[in-house]
This record gives sequence, structure tokens and C-alpha cells, in this order.
Amino acid sequence: MDQPSVCEEQSFTRLHQSHATALQNFLFYRFGSLEKAKDCAQEAFVRLWNNCSKVAFDKAKSFLFTTANRIFLDDAAHQKVVLKFEKRSDTAEAQSETNPEFLYQIDEFKEQLESVVSNLPEKQRVVFLMSRIDKMKNQEIADTLEISVKTVEKHITSSLKSIRANLDELNHFSI
Repeated sequence: MDQPSVCEEQSFTRLHQSHATALQNFLFYRFGSLEKAKDCAQEAFVRLWNNCSKVAFDKAKSFLFTTANRIFLDDAAHQKVVLKFEKRSDTAEAQSETNPEFLYQIDEFKEQLESVVSNLPEKQRVVFLMSRIDKMKNQEIADTLEISVKTVEKHITSSLKSIRANLDELNHFSI
């Protein structure tokens, strides 16, 4: 007698009914999370359906559990990468926040930047501060100062060029 095809809806439904709980339990023991277990079990069944023409009915259970195990291993590898990245970024932040030289450089840069900005021509300084500090849009600045948007853009561009020309360290920071 011919074996039923995994691609037939009734056969697939029968496979799902007979193996879904066992597959979820298997994944629950691996993940320790029922939600992840349900998601991965569903993903395993989706992959079975997508490959139904390649999988014999009597090999479907093996395919499901092997696929589920691969999904678990992929997730575990991904979590390892995420943790490694988080640890590295936390370490870098902690070092920069506690490094006296870094803190001194930040203070020194702020002083130099304030000095350069205060030496800008008045119109450029006002437009620059409204744009960068007050976070106003060019149109809002133009309306407030009763000038054109093009003039606002010109003042911002000129002020940025002047600031860049006067600060060597500016290459390491963004305005």
C-alpha cells in the first residue's frame, strides 16, 4: 500500500496532531521557555510543509525533530553573539565613562567648541544654535528670524565650515 504524502492536507494535519505536543515539549526542555518552544515548533512545521515533496511520510517525525534541534542551535548561537556584543559595548562604555583622560578630553572639547561658537558672526551663531541646540527646522528658523530658508541653510553651512576649520578634534565628534 502506498504511503500518504506529506503534501496532502489531511496527512499533514495528522502529522501535526500526533507530533506537535511532543515537539513542543522537546523544545521546551531545550529552551526553558514555552513561548519560544511554540514558535520553534511552528517554524519546524512550516519548514516541513515547504519541503513536503522532499520528505517521505515515514521520515516526517525525524525531519521535524532534526529541524527543531537546528532551530534551537541557531538560536543559541545567535544569543551567544548578542551577549558577546552587549558585554563588549558595556565594557567600552564603562571604560570611557570612568577614564579620567577621556573625561578631560570631553571637557576640553566642550570648552573649545563653546569658544569657537561664541566667536561666530551673530547671525551664523543664532541660526546655528537654533538648529543644533533648539532642534528647530530650517523653516521654523526662517519664520522666527524673518529670513529665507536658503539664508538659514547658508548660515548653517558657513558656521559648520568655520567650526571645522577652528577645531582639530572635531573630526572625532559630530555636530
